[in-house]
Order: sequence, then structure tokens, then C-alpha cells
Amino acid sequence: MMRSSLPLLGRPPDPARTTSALAAKGFRPFFLLAGAFAALLLPIWMLTLAGVLGGARYVDAMTWHAHEMIFGFSLAVLAGFLLTAVGNWTGRETLVGRPLMAACGLWIAGRAAMAGADLLPRGVPALLDLAFVPVLVVAIARPLVATRSFRNFVMIAALSVLWLTDLAVHLDALGVTHGITRRALLLAVDVIVLLMIVVSGRILPMFTKNGTGIATVHGRPALDKAAIGAMVVTAISTVLSTDARIGGAAAGITALLVVIRAWTWGTRHTARTPLLWILHAGHAWIAVGLAMRTAAAFSSAVPAAIATHALTVGAIGALTLGMMARVGLGHTGRALVSSRTVTASFVLVTVAALTRVAGPLLDMAAYRTFVFAAGTAWTLAFLLFVVVYAPLLTARRPDGKPG
Repeated sequence: MMRSSLPLLGRPPDPARTTSALAAKGFRPFFLLAGAFAALLLPIWMLTLAGVLGGARYVDAMTWHAHEMIFGFSLAVLAGFLLTAVGNWTGRETLVGRPLMAACGLWIAGRAAMAGADLLPRGVPALLDLAFVPVLVVAIARPLVATRSFRNFVMIAALSVLWLTDLAVHLDALGVTHGITRRALLLAVDVIVLLMIVVSGRILPMFTKNGTGIATVHGRPALDKAAIGAMVVTAISTVLSTDARIGGAAAGITALLVVIRAWTWGTRHTARTPLLWILHAGHAWIAVGLAMRTAAAFSSAVPAAIATHALTVGAIGALTLGMMARVGLGHTGRALVSSRTVTASFVLVTVAALTRVAGPLLDMAAYRTFVFAAGTAWTLAFLLFVVVYAPLLTARRPDGKPG
């Protein structure tokens, strides 16, 4: 069992005093917002599928669901992670106190604008939704540029591409462009997967070695770079290639590299440590999703949407939940030990992914049943996270340290 309460993302700087614990570090409000939004989003989507809630005119219901999973939930997790990690990597603060809460307000305004887009004047939903990422970019770019942390400029580039994909969705919705929404959303998923490949390569071997005490666990930087490069090619092919087989081939190569690089990460030693196995499971879902994308490109037996959900529900779901749980403990000064309730949330998000991906492949006639079952498991997983972590994220560190 892991008992260390050391920070997970590096040595933190000394932040300015803030009026509340919630505003002390970026992970606190954004992880809480992400968990609550994840628990809310799927019930709304299921009610929409059931016909209880009507569709919107600004974007169709499917686009709204995909958009909010990416630019609502996933982006909130990413914001919480980066605002905390960049401060620790550089020794300089990003956002704390009132500026941090103002950034949260921008994120919330974007979610409200997308939910009530049909009630707002033309262009206003786009302006509100697109306002958050530039603020996030500036917040992390300032310390990265000041300290010449070139290795982490990939974060700035990725956020910039995410903003452009979000812009593309709004341009389609406003009638400025036509038919680019699907590719924009797929590219956004690929960018998030790219970031997961980058971050998991840096931290999973270290977390596993520290948590298990297995000295032979180690990363492979050369293979990390190869996997990152292959994922960049995969993402570019999403936008530029008219032949799905090109992107499918690139995805297959990336999947293979993702598997090979993890061979020395000690996955087999993590079964009794929930805070580790959930992260390894999420990483494995990256390979599964990309491999399924390859299969979908060359055969009609695997729907492309199933491959996408292996990456979103599986990889993004497991890795974000696991990372929020681990960071939420380490950076609030708690021991790195998962409670039974949080372990249950890990099991539930894994069940959600398996149900959403494997169910339709086994019986497409029961597709909607599997969607509702997966959505229910996902909702419960993140609801449990919120119940357990809300008191931790809103309370001062018990050791009296800042952050």
C-alpha cells in the first residue's frame, strides 16, 4: 500500500495566501467541477436519447454531447492538472485566489452558454465558450516561457489546437463553414489522447516504481518519443486525409508503440493498488481504442464510433478519474491510499467502458440498452468521486502546508 503524501507533480512553489482552500490550487476547483459535470452530463444525455429532453437548434444533440465531454469535462480536468503541474514544474504560480475562481467562472459560463445556446443572441454562445482556453494558455505560458521550460511547450501547442477545434465547431454551428464539425471533434479527441500519452509516459513508471517498490520498473524515453510522434501523425491524418485507411494505419502503429513502451512499467504488480491499476487500465484503453480505429478503417465489423468511445469512456474516463483521485490525495497532504468508495468508482468507470465498447459489438440490437447501462455506471463513478473528494478539495491541508 502507498503511504507517501509527497506531491505528485513535482516540488510546489510557495503560493500567495488565498481566502479559501478551494482557491489555493488549480486542481481543487477544477477537479470538483469536472467530477460534478461528469456526473450530470450523462444523465442529461440519456434523457435526451430517451426523448424526455428536446434537441437543440444551435448544435444537434450528438454534437452537444461530444462537445461537452471534450470541452467541458475533459478540459476541466486538463485545466486542473496543468494549473497545478506547471506551477510545480517551474516554481512559479499559475492561477490562485480570485483569478483562479474567475477562470472557473469562465468555464461555467461556457457550459451554461452551450446548454442554453438557443436562448442567446447569435454568436454569444461561441464567445462565451471560446473565452476559457486563451486564459488557460496565458496562465500556463507565462511561467513556462519565463523559465524556458521548452519540454512543456507541447502543452501550449495542444491547448491552442483544442481551441481551434472548438472554434471550428462554432463556425459550423453559425453557418460560416459546413461539414467540419465531425473532423474537428475527432481531432480534439486525438489531441487529448496525445496529451495522455505524453503525461502517462512521464509519470506512470515513476508512480508504479514508488508505489510498488519494484526496482526494475522503468520508462523508455525513446519509445515515448516514438509513440508521441506516431500519435501526431494519427491526429494530422484525421484532418488532412480523405482515406480512412491512412489514419487507421497510423493509429495501429501508435497502439503498438503504446503497448511496447509499457512493457517495463510493472503493470502486473499493480493489481492490489487501486490508485495504480486504474491508471494502467486507462493507458491500456489508449491502445485498445487506437487498435479498434485501425480495425474500423479496414473492416465494417467494427464501427468507428465504438473505437472513439474506447478512447473517451475507456482511456479518458479511467485516466482522468485515476489522476484526479491521486492528485487530490497527494496535493491535499493525504496518504496515497484509495478508500473502498473510490475503488468502487474505479470499478464502475471500467464497467462503463467495457459495457459501452463490448456490448454493441456483441449485440447491436441492444445498443441503446448498453448505452444506458454504461451511462449509469459512468454517472455513479463520478458521483462517488465527488462525494468523497468534495470535503478534501474544499478543506485546508491537514499538514498546514500551502496549496
